[in-house]
Amino acid sequence: MSEAKVILKGHISVPADRLAQVRDALPEHIALTRAEPGCLSFDVEEEAAVPGRFNVSEVFASQVAFDAHQARTKASVWFEVTKGIPRDYAITTE
Repeated sequence: MSEAKVILKGHISVPADRLAQVRDALPEHIALTRAEPGCLSFDVEEEAAVPGRFNVSEVFASQVAFDAHQARTKASVWFEVTKGIPRDYAITTE
């Protein structure tokens, strides 16, 4: 029996005064995450209709892969740039 996939969906709400920093850090964050073992998909897209909202969709092959992603990001530029910014995420397994 294979381990369940971990799916994260939601958004991050970036204040206007931090948008430039977040946009600058995003391409590297996406590239590094997509290169991680067990990352099946990873998308972060700015929503045109809601200023500062970035929709996030992640799928990892297992809880272990998801946990490794979370640990890596805590030591990343992305973590520093987005520290304290509100996130609204739902995490499920399938």
